[in-house]
Amino acid sequence: MTTSQGGQGPLEGAVVAVAGAAGPAGRAVLLRLAEAGAVVVGADADAARLAEAVDAARYAHGGATVTGDTVDLLDLAATREWASRTEKEYGRIDGLVHLVGGWRGSASFAETDLADWDLLDKLLVRTLQHTSLAFQAPLERSGNGRFVLVSAAGASKPTAGNAAYAAAKSAAEAWTLALGDAFRKAGGESGPRAAAAILVVKALVNDQMRAERPKAKFAGFTDVTELATAITGVWDRPAGEVNGQRLWLTPEP
Repeated sequence: MTTSQGGQGPLEGAVVAVAGAAGPAGRAVLLRLAEAGAVVVGADADAARLAEAVDAARYAHGGATVTGDTVDLLDLAATREWASRTEKEYGRIDGLVHLVGGWRGSASFAETDLADWDLLDKLLVRTLQHTSLAFQAPLERSGNGRFVLVSAAGASKPTAGNAAYAAAKSAAEAWTLALGDAFRKAGGESGPRAAAAILVVKALVNDQMRAERPKAKFAGFTDVTELATAITGVWDRPAGEVNGQRLWLTPEP
């Protein structure tokens, strides 16, 4: 990968896959990665929304390589095939940004609907398990790979009505930290060649949310554009410095 010299940053020419690329955060990340010079490969289950997100990134950054694949990330074989196809086509994979999200909550702990857990387990945990298993080896082969999970502060301080969501986020964090340990062990004495990092926010906000709720303050929320910048910044630091770390974009609870 091109290093920071001659005006080129660490993402210039890098190949980065984005899981859950069609949502507001995904759109912002596609734009920021394209701006940084990366080859961006987005995946989402919603083909129409993914096509819109890919077209927007291409339009904003003429000449950037931004593609989209409709992938069912709940299917491990399909996820592995996506990783294999991407590495074969571009010769490398330098990053996987996991943005598959979802939220369910209740008015109280007693009113928790376990159907919410079933859904969040699939969205927040199972998709992460599949992307991490599919992309671990390519990221290690990269020499400077990054696996990035976006998590929520609620995972560290669950509230009564957010039991299912916080538990799913906590499980996703633990899984990602285990991947980080695998990277650490694979690197041996020379240090990890890839890193698994967790970016922690209180919640995310975007322009559409502000337009729909003009009087809301969204105090402490992280704008999706700020998140996108923070994600690209993970490549600016050595793998050993960010591997297995929670990088807080909001005050720790």
